[in-house]
Amino acid sequence: MTQIALITGASRGLGFALAEALAPEYHIVAVGRTVGGLEDLDDRIKAKGGDATLAPMDVTNRDAMAQLCRSVFDRWGGAKLWIHTAIHAAPLAPADHLDQKDWDKSVNTNVTAMGHLIPFIAPLIGPEGTAVFFDDTHAGEKFFGHYGATKAAQMALVRSWQSEAEKIGPKVKILSPGPLRTATRGRFFPGEDKDALPLPKDVAAELLQQII
Repeated sequence: MTQIALITGASRGLGFALAEALAPEYHIVAVGRTVGGLEDLDDRIKAKGGDATLAPMDVTNRDAMAQLCRSVFDRWGGAKLWIHTAIHAAPLAPADHLDQKDWDKSVNTNVTAMGHLIPFIAPLIGPEGTAVFFDDTHAGEKFFGHYGATKAAQMALVRSWQSEAEKIGPKVKILSPGPLRTATRGRFFPGEDKDALPLPKDVAAELLQQII
């Protein structure tokens, strides 16, 4: 039976790197907003002898995600692995100067979307599957109001699910890989020496040892 890995946030960064690293052992269902990034991922997976299904969509679109999950079920009967890396990283700003559009997008992507993603995807991976999330703690730090608050809320929900699933499954894993050379990191720390940070592809194999 084909092993299916659903990657939300696969068009760039850590999601891209993990999707590429999982091929060809897994068929990758790659969800992302950047079509060019998904196509690049598809090329790299094919070069390894693997296959991918590209899903250029936004995780905040509840109906689209419902249809995708239904399609995965109808075609393969479910998935073995879900890796979630989709995130909105709004620019840093003082708490009394938060941009309303960035706040709404942060809440919708980082929090609200989880309210349908977990209920939709949990039945797909079933009690034997694995769901993986990545913590990046900035709650309460200066200027991290958009990201810190919504990421903390996201992880609170994930930890609730992790506790609930401890004895009955699925496995819910929370990893903290540390600083990486990603667009998100670059947005928060533009003056940082990027060359001193590892690329996501450089840590993907090590992270997979903790995932599968």
